[in-house]
Amino acid sequence: MYSQKLLDHFRHPRNLGKIRNPNAWAQVGNPVCGDVMKIYLKIGKNPQGEETIKEVKFQTLGCAAAIAVSSVLTEMVKGKTLKEALEVKGTDIARQLGGLPPIKFHCSLLGQEALKKAIHQYRKKKDEKNKR
Repeated sequence: MYSQKLLDHFRHPRNLGKIRNPNAWAQVGNPVCGDVMKIYLKIGKNPQGEETIKEVKFQTLGCAAAIAVSSVLTEMVKGKTLKEALEVKGTDIARQLGGLPPIKFHCSLLGQEALKKAIHQYRKKKDEKNKR
């Protein structure tokens, strides 16, 4: 049912926890299955001056697929520019895990949603700060 990679990320999640003073964070949930994902971002600039995800962590309450999605997502986006991170889709996350059963595909979409929400929250906060 689950790939070895998914089981590895479930049993040994990467980047689990909370970032103190993150630049952005977001929480999303699925009321049907009860999964809740929180993602925390620390954003800085790369040598080219582009905003980049320097650190990313997660806290997820949910099934094995939800935890594995959160874990692999953090690995996928760490070091990426915000533009590159926003291009990560649920299908990319599922593919990175070696696939997800159809009934669990919504977990990858939840991960995508959490990441996008955190980045949008960061940009909104930055825009508000620049208006002052």
